[in-house]
Amino acid sequence: MNAPIIRLIQKADNPHIARIIRSVLEDFNVPKVGTAYADAALDCMFETYQSPRAAYFVLEENGSIIGGGGIAQLANYEGNVCELQKMYFLPEARGRGLGTKMIDTCLREAQKFGFEQCYLETMDYMHEAQKLYRKYGFQYLEGPMGDTGHHACGVNMILTLQP
Repeated sequence: MNAPIIRLIQKADNPHIARIIRSVLEDFNVPKVGTAYADAALDCMFETYQSPRAAYFVLEENGSIIGGGGIAQLANYEGNVCELQKMYFLPEARGRGLGTKMIDTCLREAQKFGFEQCYLETMDYMHEAQKLYRKYGFQYLEGPMGDTGHHACGVNMILTLQP
């Protein structure tokens, strides 16, 4: 059994990560409209993250993808703010510290890209995720920034990145 690794997404990972994200969202009864579930990018994640200052990482264990997370410029926002995007893990990846490793990876990349802040959106009832984000210093916002199209996400958070 090999230790899990975090690596950049490859084109061949597209169907696997799309299936994982949809599966996790279904497990959490997340609405299919107004969330990542409806994103056109879900089936072409590799291609989506080929733009400048964007990266998507997958979590691989024993040859299987068990999660992922990414970073990219916050959509429809003019400031130097990135968004922590599409960070989802299968049940077998949860509770093992892998979310922490993925956030570390994404935030390091955001700093390399020169972003000043990192924004995220999540669901009100995803308490464990919010607990992890607060551990990193993410602060709650009154409302959304930019326009990600995820109007069903009721929690918006921001973190100022260290230069």
